[in-house]
Amino acid sequence: MKILDKYFLKKFLTTYVFAVFVIVLIILVIDYVEKNDDFIQKNAVLSDILFKYYLNLAPYWANTISPLMIFISTVFFTAKLAAHSEIVAIMTNGVSFRRLMLPYIMGSTLIGIFSFIVIGWFLPKANSIRIDFENEYVHEKYFFSDRDFHMAVGPDTYVYFSSYNNQSQTAFDFTIEKFEGNELIEKLSSRRIAYVDSLQKWRIYDYNIRTLGRMKDELVSNRGYVDSTINMEPRDFENAKGAYETYTIPELNERIEVLKTRGAEGIEPYQIELYQRFATPFAVIILSVMGLIVSARKRRGGVGIQIAIGFLLAFIYILFYIMSKGIAESGNMSPVLAVWLPNIVFTCIATIMYFTVPR
Repeated sequence: MKILDKYFLKKFLTTYVFAVFVIVLIILVIDYVEKNDDFIQKNAVLSDILFKYYLNLAPYWANTISPLMIFISTVFFTAKLAAHSEIVAIMTNGVSFRRLMLPYIMGSTLIGIFSFIVIGWFLPKANSIRIDFENEYVHEKYFFSDRDFHMAVGPDTYVYFSSYNNQSQTAFDFTIEKFEGNELIEKLSSRRIAYVDSLQKWRIYDYNIRTLGRMKDELVSNRGYVDSTINMEPRDFENAKGAYETYTIPELNERIEVLKTRGAEGIEPYQIELYQRFATPFAVIILSVMGLIVSARKRRGGVGIQIAIGFLLAFIYILFYIMSKGIAESGNMSPVLAVWLPNIVFTCIATIMYFTVPR
């Protein structure tokens, strides 16, 4: 690594870290002002507010704004270098623009790899603590309110219950039916089932099992209980808001497979979250290179125009991502395409802009 690379890399990383720190600090202050009344009303302990909530909210926002902060900070410090004729001086001494891109790619790659590891394995744990705190002290207590609920728990197996209490983890008037083609071959009926955390199984009380045959049916009754594994969990009936953010990458893959076997709806948010964790590191690299291209040229109007262009492109990127994500969640676009589409479009834009940069 040459002195020039170290110089640009230092500028790149320090500007990025400072920008993220300032923006996250502003967000946390605004969040505290907005939620302070909830903390007081629900008697939240100060140590829990600081260490369970804000200590875990800070990395969440740092990760969320990371690609855009890469872009904006790159535009900001590169435009200043260009305004002081440092870029021109470097290229005049024989350094090509392609070579100038190297420290930017190195810095964004380091941040991208770090971001991938954090959001893949460490941030979900922090999100779990944060969301638990929000559910207790910020949001209203959640109650599962659906009635006459049906759900597939396998390719040919379906469950039904009339109501479910997510506080006691108990379902009432429960049935589970197994089909072979279009024919019902077995049906279990129970007055109630309850989840046993220590066993990680459902305890089925007071049940009947009817096996349907061609010649005659068989009926087995039990007025006691039996512990059984059913392809559903209490978290399936908890508040689903932000639940996908609490899964690591392996857990997301496992969760998606479970939902696929059930043929259940609502799989798109989990797929989008999974693909986004792989797309974010590439977005960091793409946006850093685009930031360099936007701001490397010295302009008569000063750095203000370049920074304004940077904010405009950042806004377009956000808008593009939100629109494609919303379309994917509605089931009208492939989740993998929705996540990668902003990166693909901005890669094309950056490539076109690259050939307009003076050599």
